Amino acid sequence: MTMPASPFDLGSDNAYLAWREQKLADAPTRLADLIVEIDDPRRLTAAEHAAILERCRRANMAIYIGNTGDDPDKEIPTRLGAAFGLTRLDHNRGADDDAITSLTVQTDARHRDYIPYSNRPIAWHTDGYYNSPERRIDALLLHCVHPAADGGANDLLDHEIVYILVRDQSPDYIRALMHPECMTIPASHVDGAQVRPDQPGPVFAVRPDGQLHMRYTNRARNIVWRDDPLTREAVAWLKDVLHRDTPWHFRGRLESGWGLISNNVLHTRTGFTDGEVPRLLYRARYYDRIDGT
Repeated sequence: MTMPASPFDLGSDNAYLAWREQKLADAPTRLADLIVEIDDPRRLTAAEHAAILERCRRANMAIYIGNTGDDPDKEIPTRLGAAFGLTRLDHNRGADDDAITSLTVQTDARHRDYIPYSNRPIAWHTDGYYNSPERRIDALLLHCVHPAADGGANDLLDHEIVYILVRDQSPDYIRALMHPECMTIPASHVDGAQVRPDQPGPVFAVRPDGQLHMRYTNRARNIVWRDDPLTREAVAWLKDVLHRDTPWHFRGRLESGWGLISNNVLHTRTGFTDGEVPRLLYRARYYDRIDGT
């Protein structure tokens, strides 16, 4: 039996064009189109589950507005993720013992050197871009317990849309961004000891199930791009795409009881100022992709 051609196969224009047409027809162009109002994220109704899944199928992400307010129960992200087949959590160094990370300003030695635990802005990235291939982050869940007094908004962009905008400009750019040594994150050291080796890898890759994965950071330091003219052109075009104002770029801020579930789409965070109650979001990273997408 002949397998259908992949839309991400650079030798199959017909498959790509058919997928592209459907993707753009389905893709939301308003932030409101991503939002689903629910009651309790720990106990989704069938209709709530279906509505979230429908948005994830179209845009690789959904924003839920729940009624839990500033309840700090970690079962909220845990059970919501599990409802969509997300169970294999990434135990990254900054995470809590349960592998769910408390994103809040932290100044202890374990967290102070990492921007996510500060109030500084974070540029375009996908989560886990420094992970090894066997620890690839395929899904990301953010749940807001308490927002900042000011700031802390996120820009969001579906990585499949980015693929289209880059491939339409030049399939050769995609070829360069798929090179296994396209983007290298240098080794990390703590107190003189190496805690992570150099991590080379592609920007775009195709998962074993045929779905597209993106690994990217807009950081200017501690990153090595493959040193050839085509890669430099491709990266410059990709960065230009990210900083455009397209119908598929969204900006929003999670409030208490709100959350984002996604197939690790591109996102940013603006800087913020805390009030009397510090900003607190829970972050869960998964080695799974959302079931049914």
